[in-house]
Amino acid sequence: MNSFNGNIKTIQVNGNLSLVLIEVTPKLQLKAIVIDTPETATYLQSEASVAVLFKETEVIIATAEVPQISLQNRIPASIVSVEKGALLTKLKLQSDASVLIAIISTDSASHLELQEGKKVIAMIKLNEVMLRGL
Repeated sequence: MNSFNGNIKTIQVNGNLSLVLIEVTPKLQLKAIVIDTPETATYLQSEASVAVLFKETEVIIATAEVPQISLQNRIPASIVSVEKGALLTKLKLQSDASVLIAIISTDSASHLELQEGKKVIAMIKLNEVMLRGL
């Protein structure tokens, strides 16, 4: 499980859902949609410290900026290591915020010609991001 720490900047509520903007670093903000509200979850408060969590298998890798795509969570990173298996490849990525892990198909890793030192963009759908109060 990937984890970054950050502070909640904004919370938009509609019914039982909250769209939460978290500042991980001054240059990196991530969004999460959670089935909670400030009334039902004590951690959902402006400026509260939270852990931003997402699975390694939920990370989408691009080798260039993709302007016409609905994914808002984009983390610029460099590949630190590549562990290719028969079906899956594990990528260790270094971002400004922290190290993160992505697991993608080996076919995709080969097609993208992923190797150590290559710059990539790690993307995560906002509904795949979980939050935990700190």
